[in-house]
Amino acid sequence: MNKLPLDTRVQILHMLCEGSSMRAISRITGVSINTVTKLLVDAGEACAAYHDEHVRGIKANRVQCDEIWAFCYAKEKNIAKAKAAPLDAGDVWTWTAIDTESKLMISYLSGDRTSEYAVALMHDLRDRLANRVQLTTDGHKAYLVGVASAFDEDVDYAMLVKLYGKAYEGPARYSPPECIGTKKSAITGSPDKKHISTSYVERANLTMRMGMRRFTRLTNAHSKKLENHHHAQALYFMFYNFVRINQAVKMTPAMAAGIETRVWELTDLANMIDATLAKPNRPATYKKAARISD
Repeated sequence: MNKLPLDTRVQILHMLCEGSSMRAISRITGVSINTVTKLLVDAGEACAAYHDEHVRGIKANRVQCDEIWAFCYAKEKNIAKAKAAPLDAGDVWTWTAIDTESKLMISYLSGDRTSEYAVALMHDLRDRLANRVQLTTDGHKAYLVGVASAFDEDVDYAMLVKLYGKAYEGPARYSPPECIGTKKSAITGSPDKKHISTSYVERANLTMRMGMRRFTRLTNAHSKKLENHHHAQALYFMFYNFVRINQAVKMTPAMAAGIETRVWELTDLANMIDATLAKPNRPATYKKAARISD
């Protein structure tokens, strides 16, 4: 089987992480869409495995969690009318947990917005932390179940509930309603009130929405297969943590968190993917979203 030159693979990986669509990448590079998809799948498997092994023992002080919406194949409300919709079609929520100081994305998980996935995220987060942290989430009640299940009393946990005004109508209906206030509630332990915030994780989620074309709102850019949705996320978070310089910390989040000593180049990422493919017992598919049933 012919293999793409390293420069071409690096170019495709870079474009995938900077918001280009897969068909645009195919047109620009002259590579078939099937080849682009194959590279995405290989990258997703390798990046998920690397994150799972190396993003551990994180010494953080404060962690923020949030969820970001996308959809696969069709929006939830349109599934009944969609032609040949697969079983995993519909809304997909990506749950994220970020270290507010290093900006490291410690844990992420995709699925629905139920407490089942909140429990999965919190157990994964707990397993990656090296110490007690202050944790802040929004007011989604599923977090109460997840935090209690994973941390019990070994966390300083607070919720930040945003209060919104009336939703816009007419031409402005796609604009988010105005936030008219917040309510901070200590749930467990003794969280520092001045650090009860979700601003950092919300900003990171905005960066994610801009960095993956399939997350762009009000377009036809969306995941057609849930598996590819997971692969794109794994690649993006590897890029975010190890390759991209974060302007707030002036280095990569992985360096700021102390789990890496240098800035990765995209050639390093491409070589890591090749090394993973060469392993005889590499996983056949990306298992991140199935963590709750493994």
